[in-house]
Amino acid sequence: MIRAVVFDFNGIIVNDEHLHLVLFAEQLATQGITLTEQLYNDRYLGYDDRGCFSVAMADHHKPCDSQLLQTLIERKAVRYLERARQELVFFPGAVECVQKLSEKIPVVVCSGALRAEIELALDILGIKHLFKGIISAEDTADCKPDPEGYNKAIELLRKTLPDLKPDQTTAVEDSLAGIQAAIAAGLHVVAIPNSYPASKLQTASPTAIVPDLDGFTKWVLERV
Repeated sequence: MIRAVVFDFNGIIVNDEHLHLVLFAEQLATQGITLTEQLYNDRYLGYDDRGCFSVAMADHHKPCDSQLLQTLIERKAVRYLERARQELVFFPGAVECVQKLSEKIPVVVCSGALRAEIELALDILGIKHLFKGIISAEDTADCKPDPEGYNKAIELLRKTLPDLKPDQTTAVEDSLAGIQAAIAAGLHVVAIPNSYPASKLQTASPTAIVPDLDGFTKWVLERV
């Protein structure tokens, strides 16, 4: 029985991976690093900003203290908000999915994105008020596949459902790291092949793979 849902954000609600790629490449170029689309998809997809910049700098043997890391994150965040309102693309069915599920059970967001980025997108869609809360990059010390974010999402949901168990909750994810994080926290995970092919997602052993958000809505409602 499913009593609550945790939504990933990038790759599930908002289709903004290309924008993140462009902005990561823009900031890494200031450090003498060239980030290609293939390298991003193969190595850095699924990291939050802190993780991506840290790993990329280490991969290229570039020194990166906490001050430089924070500068790169802040510069990228400013550029994202400058471009996002005009450039964001959303996955079909996102609004309908959140509306239908939130009528039945509590829903929250758990994402490695910055809170301002998440809130902007949800405001544009007009669905921010349907979520019980948001776990964002600022709320965790480690990004997915670490389960910290999902553990905090369960704590957040327990403000509405005090006796909620992780295995009564499902996450919807598009990345290998996201699936691994949710499983480590004890949640069911439904994967959507928006960023990886279904065959690759299957290697992370999600509970199910569905083609899109409409399929996810049906999967959850059959188990509520």
